[in-house]
Amino acid sequence: MADTAAKLALHPGETAAKATEASIWEIFLEFLIIGATSFGGVVPYLRGSLVTKRRWIDDKEFVEMLSISQSLPGLNATNMAVLVGEKLCGAMGSIAGLIGVCLPGGLLMFVVGIFYHHHGEHVWITAALKGVAAAAVGLILSTVVSLSKSSLSHNFDFVFMAATVIAVNRLHLGVPRTLVAVGILAILFHHPRREQKESVKP
Repeated sequence: MADTAAKLALHPGETAAKATEASIWEIFLEFLIIGATSFGGVVPYLRGSLVTKRRWIDDKEFVEMLSISQSLPGLNATNMAVLVGEKLCGAMGSIAGLIGVCLPGGLLMFVVGIFYHHHGEHVWITAALKGVAAAAVGLILSTVVSLSKSSLSHNFDFVFMAATVIAVNRLHLGVPRTLVAVGILAILFHHPRREQKESVKP
């Protein structure tokens, strides 16, 4: 009974993520779907599949893995596939996720490349891509709003968020450098004070 109460006391997403198991085939299939349907930006699709639908990870883990993915070279989708796959099934899970997320896009771009080579730029395709780009902004914004509810626990976190936007968009600093700098400031700010440490001692 005590164990059950302790599990219920955890964050709902965290409990679900730890209680859910995944096979290598399920990892491959889920990332295959993400790779085939993530038009205009992959982050909302990743969160919808991994956090909301499958509950393999919670919002906290999603933000942490996404931060790592953005700090390292490569695409966010492939980096996330490697991280989530490794968490669920080790090295084979990473391989399954990586193949799954890359396969649809690779095949589709091969076909599009052949079409573009033979027909060149088409007015209808250009117009469609502009519409997809606008929709992508809305998808990413909706994901930001959802994640902010669980990730921004302190009012000063909005300062870190604003500093990141200014550093990348206005000062044109690199993403890894910006994340490292903001991360160090966040550690210094959120690190437990000596008074807090002493208050929790028995």
